[in-house]
Parts: sequence; C-alpha cells; structure tokens
Amino acid sequence: QDKEKVEIRKLNDPPSAETVRDMIKYARNMIEEFRRAKHYKYILCLTLTPELLEICELSLDKMGAVFEDSNVYMLHMMYQAMGVCLYVQDWEGALRYGQKIIRPYSKHYPSYSLNVASMWLKLGRLYMALENRTAGVKALKR
Repeated sequence: QDKEKVEIRKLNDPPSAETVRDMIKYARNMIEEFRRAKHYKYILCLTLTPELLEICELSLDKMGAVFEDSNVYMLHMMYQAMGVCLYVQDWEGALRYGQKIIRPYSKHYPSYSLNVASMWLKLGRLYMALENRTAGVKALKR
C-alpha cells in the first residue's frame, strides 16, 4: 500500500524527482504549519478561520498538480480543510471533503479502523444535517 499512499499523478510529462521531493517538502511544511496553528487554535479560530481554509485549498491545488488524491499528504490537507469547514458550519464543504477522503481511507486502513469508522460517522451526520436521510443512514450503517 505504500505506493498508493505516496502516489504521484499520472501525467503525459511526469514530474521530475526533484519536483516530487520539493512537493513533499512543501507538504510537510504545510502540515507542520497546521500543527502549530492547532497549538494556537483559540486565537486562530477566532480570527483566521477563512484564511486557514484558503491555505488548505491553495495547498491542495498546488500539491494536486503532483500528487493523486489518495496521497497521504493530500488526504491530510483535505482532512484539515474538512475540519475548518466543520468549525465554520459549512456542512456542504465538509461533506465534499469527506466524500473525497473516504475512498482512499477505506483502501489505506483496515476495514474496522477507527479512522474509517469515524469518517463514516462524520459523513452520516453531515448527510443527516443536510436532510439526505437515505445517504445518512447508509453511511452510519457502514
């Protein structure tokens, strides 16, 4: 599964090894920035929440030029973006990110993983909040 976890986009002109290394370095730096932001979350959440979501989206765009959505760096940033959407009660945005995350999570983690189960729970609750009862019940059963 390691190859899937660090999968690079299949392009006509594949990125160079240096480009991939640079993107990994960028991704790791962004993840570290978010870890620091969580440390100061009370200040940041009150003042910088829209900026945090914009940073996530810009990072996903940049990393998405090199990495597949199933890449662990992409998944981490999507999870962060989903968290920001949940914080600001943007249920549709959170659902969009959750839907992108669940398939790779289901491949990367064992069937009864807490990560997969908690993502299905979040998706189920989001569907229910958005009045899509059928999808909500299905997700919650998963």
